[in-house]
Amino acid sequence: MKAKVIMVQGTMSNAGKSFLTAGLCRVFHQDGYRTAPFKSQNMALNSYITKDGLEMGRAQVMQAEAAGAEPSADMNPILLKPTSSTGSQVIVNGKVRGQMGAVDYFQHKKELIPDIMAAFERLSEAYDIIVIEGAGSPAEINLKENDIVNMGLAAMVDAPVILVGDIDRGGVFAALYGTVALLTPEERERIRGLVINKFRGDPAILAPGVRMIEELTGIPVVGLVPMEKIDIDDEDSLSGHLLAEAVTGGLDVAVIRLPHISNFTDFTAFERVPGVSLRYVDRASKLGKPHLILIPGTKNTMEDLRWMRQNGLEAGILRHFRDGISVCGICGGYQMMGVSLSDPGGVEAGGSMTGMGILPVHTVFQEEKTRTQMRGEVIRGNLAGCPVEGYEIHMGRTLWADDREEKEAFGDWIRLEDGRHDGVINSEGTAAGTYLHGIFDHGGFLRGFLKPLMEKYHLEAGEGPVDINVYKEAQYDKLAELVRKSMDIEKIYEMMGGKPDV
Repeated sequence: MKAKVIMVQGTMSNAGKSFLTAGLCRVFHQDGYRTAPFKSQNMALNSYITKDGLEMGRAQVMQAEAAGAEPSADMNPILLKPTSSTGSQVIVNGKVRGQMGAVDYFQHKKELIPDIMAAFERLSEAYDIIVIEGAGSPAEINLKENDIVNMGLAAMVDAPVILVGDIDRGGVFAALYGTVALLTPEERERIRGLVINKFRGDPAILAPGVRMIEELTGIPVVGLVPMEKIDIDDEDSLSGHLLAEAVTGGLDVAVIRLPHISNFTDFTAFERVPGVSLRYVDRASKLGKPHLILIPGTKNTMEDLRWMRQNGLEAGILRHFRDGISVCGICGGYQMMGVSLSDPGGVEAGGSMTGMGILPVHTVFQEEKTRTQMRGEVIRGNLAGCPVEGYEIHMGRTLWADDREEKEAFGDWIRLEDGRHDGVINSEGTAAGTYLHGIFDHGGFLRGFLKPLMEKYHLEAGEGPVDINVYKEAQYDKLAELVRKSMDIEKIYEMMGGKPDV
């Protein structure tokens, strides 16, 4: 039997599509249905590696977790990872297809429809319900031709649509009405319900507006969703996490907000530890006096290192490191911390450059991307013997530099289950780098990583962090409760043609 389908579109980016898609996934999962998310095309630098070594957007991973499903690249068949303001790395079915400029991609994206439909059909055979997320707005009239992610996709899979507007930004009625008005009659027919998201206040005050928008559009409002803090992964470019700049007390952890920052979710576990203050820094004047500096992954390592060099952040980090402040890099951040970076094949911008010189390693970029989930064990430092796990996504190979004298103060940090060594750490534990994304998501490693820092600065961490999986499950249940209370779930089942027969 083919799966039932519902699609969530929005009047704009950040209207809450990913959030409500996850909520519906959780509700249907709780109701006993095999549920999968689907987003035909996602543009994001936050990505994930599946068990079979394929790359997909983290938003669909989060939604799959909410649905109780194993993440699959079929849930996100096209992933665009921006490398510049006009170009992206194009990933199809979890594998790199190549680099493409915006104009070229716009002209060729219809050629990807068979890949999209094949992925959708595989999900449709395996699941009872598919919750589809659109991208941006369906009323981008300059992009509607050859659309493969909003109304174009809805037509291809014959999906009813829920249109979501964000009232917190203001103008929600104009946004809903204007979006509907800019659609063709056939597209308007697909919208079966409107949702007003991020509401604050008394619903009775909003009631006249709800009646008027229903009369003006002829479409019922099927949800008035209150603003509520639920801790689930965000889309990268618009995440509120990246706006955190204040030091709130305790251990001051500064994450460098690189222009091409990727997988910032590597650090969200720090936010869940009482006594830790996590903030993002994009200029030297904001660096302050942190206790720990984290350099994240990036889609363009060499360009972002030049950016840090030009705006003074590199000098500030090096000054703090010389004063004994700990610095840790993940993936691209690890590469930057080495003595040199070389790009002979033009994987990034080509050429070579000196690194920050904190770690005695050098990186050579390669065409082939490493994509794998991996487990291992810490072999050096206070965490020796601690199990670790995460995933690798990188196009560079990092090796020891030739300076043997310098190397004596450093050692391999992690032994991976396939026999490789990953990462480097110094004897004091103040300089470390690894390719493993998600390494801090595991409470034992994070607690051990923070322990010497807390002792050094005479601080105490509160209870936690809790087991990450237990924490996530509680947040998804909280989201489902919110969606059930504020949206007409029976009406949504009706839009899909009734509940699946299972």
